[in-house]
Amino acid sequence: MKRPMRILVALGAALLPATHSRAVEAQPAELRGTGDLGIVVERADGALLVIDTTLRRAIGRIEGLGDLSHASAVFSPDERYAYVFGRDGGLTKVDVLTASIARRIVQAGNSIGGAISDDGALIAVANYEPGGVKVFDAGTLAEVADIPAIWPGGRSKTLGLEDTRGRRFLFSLWDAGETWIADFSQGNVPVVTKLKGIGERPYDALISNSGRFYIAGLFGEDGLSLVDLWKSPPQARRILAGYGRGELQLPVYKMPHLESWAEAGDRFALPAIGRNEILWVDARSFEEVGRSKVCGQPVFAVANPDGRHVWVNFAHPANGVIQVLDSLTGEVVKELAPGPSVLHIEFTPRGNEVWVSVRDAGVVQVYDTRTFEKKAEVAARSPSGIFLAARAHRIGL
Repeated sequence: MKRPMRILVALGAALLPATHSRAVEAQPAELRGTGDLGIVVERADGALLVIDTTLRRAIGRIEGLGDLSHASAVFSPDERYAYVFGRDGGLTKVDVLTASIARRIVQAGNSIGGAISDDGALIAVANYEPGGVKVFDAGTLAEVADIPAIWPGGRSKTLGLEDTRGRRFLFSLWDAGETWIADFSQGNVPVVTKLKGIGERPYDALISNSGRFYIAGLFGEDGLSLVDLWKSPPQARRILAGYGRGELQLPVYKMPHLESWAEAGDRFALPAIGRNEILWVDARSFEEVGRSKVCGQPVFAVANPDGRHVWVNFAHPANGVIQVLDSLTGEVVKELAPGPSVLHIEFTPRGNEVWVSVRDAGVVQVYDTRTFEKKAEVAARSPSGIFLAARAHRIGL
């Protein structure tokens, strides 16, 4: 009996034409992987650069994504598609292989980030207007569920949307002071658990690398709210009492996002709000165990994948500086000056290099994380967020 013939199909720009976009430099019609690809947000233009981290250059540009002033992105399990969440309520499915828009919808009036389920089947978006979370089929972007954030005071803004194992999404309600867990494990009709009284005005959140801990920052009071998802039933409790918005003495030039917590070994590195400090927090007890003096108010503290160092950028007037901290001692071991308005830091999957967006210089810079040598510069128009395809395989990214 003859063996069936195997046919290899080349993936290229000619096979899937761009819609609502223009590929400046089309991909060659040849087989290639996706593991070294990523996107850079050009926020002022509503556009994306598609980047190749092996070649250290841009290989395409995609236009027509709307308001990207607070844009974030997640990736499909096969790393081919990026789902981009715009501030104008836009949800855009981008094909990074063909540098084109595969599908785009405007699902709300004002949105603030999203997440993808652990099986890659569902895309969730947190909305300010109308308040709530909408969930979509990852393949078609057809709406699967609408979870309005209704509480006795009306309809609340939602934020801090994170994914965790078991087709679950977590998010917090700014107006209500609650965290909700939407469980899609039994199908597309979610079971919603509401944790009430978590604290006043949760403004952002993160989830730990393991997916166990969900932590929400509280804008209206000191401390943070922590949910241990391994416990049944999950309950919220306060941590880091005495730290937070209520005790600020310095003006805050830019609020750090809670996702800027760096999980490095057995500690978290937390950008201190309104202080020129990094707080070190024990990853088990969630008690403060140390502080590091830095040159400005930190915005992002990002750990190398091995956890050995934490790279920190800053708000004005130190926003042209990056400091690298030793995660064992907390000491600053290197200071870099990439240029004006460093906005985002993204490591390659094994941490050998790091990509840094320098908005006001119009470039993305690439550094060797061992020698700290600058390896390349990639021209970009007002670059902000950098998202590499390897994020597909991490909880909460």
